[in-house]
Amino acid sequence: MTVVAPARLPRTARDLVLGPVLLSATANVIMELSLPPVGHGVRESRVTSGNLFEHPVHRFRTTNTYLGVALLGTDHDRRAYRRAVGRSHARVVSTAESPVAYRATDRDLQLWVAACLYRAFEDTWGLLVGEPGMRLPDDVYRECAALGTILQVRPEQWPADRDAFDEYWAAGLADVAIDDRMRAYFERLLDREYLGPAGRIGAARHRWYTTGFLHEPFRSMLGLPWSDDDRRAFEQRMRRTGAMLFRLPPAVRRLPYNACLTDMRVRRRLGRPLV
Repeated sequence: MTVVAPARLPRTARDLVLGPVLLSATANVIMELSLPPVGHGVRESRVTSGNLFEHPVHRFRTTNTYLGVALLGTDHDRRAYRRAVGRSHARVVSTAESPVAYRATDRDLQLWVAACLYRAFEDTWGLLVGEPGMRLPDDVYRECAALGTILQVRPEQWPADRDAFDEYWAAGLADVAIDDRMRAYFERLLDREYLGPAGRIGAARHRWYTTGFLHEPFRSMLGLPWSDDDRRAFEQRMRRTGAMLFRLPPAVRRLPYNACLTDMRVRRRLGRPLV
């Protein structure tokens, strides 16, 4: 009789902070921005320092610092970053010409973004340990509330347990929509236009990984092809990546998130802008 080993489970949310989460980044952004107020808020934002297509390195640093602070940082780190991000978000508001009304400080919009971020960490963990689609334990899931509460999301807004999260997610999917403007924006992301001519190197592989990480209905809404052979190859590659990754020391596995957290702490001590 074959004995099946139990799935490897994270002990805390800190265990979820792994370099390969970067592979899901574009898929995660697409899911976040498919909620129209979030998408058009990012597309129209007048905070140019956070514009991926104008300042890709800055955007990489601030986004990954946010994730590092949320799941690896101290309460002091989180308070400092909350203040810094809050000042930027306060400037992101819709205008009379905007297709939808939005405010980046809206708790409900931030909750959707945090939920998408949670999916990125959960999905990546499951794929790396060879259990695609696995759900994380409730205690680890609850720790991930920091992905939203680091900003304006209230603790009681975070769905109480993993079952409640599924209900929230299903309800949220009813509100997603991709119009022509957002579709064009997503194509620029998929083509890695923000990297200039260098973005064309590996662009097809980037699109393939992004398609693999996308949940439905996002993949179908963008018309991205994905076969059973693609799925099997994707899961196999991620499982092999995990086999190598978990042999590395924790500090190496957590790059670049821990490095971004350290950078934030140095910036804070030197009095430099955090975002």
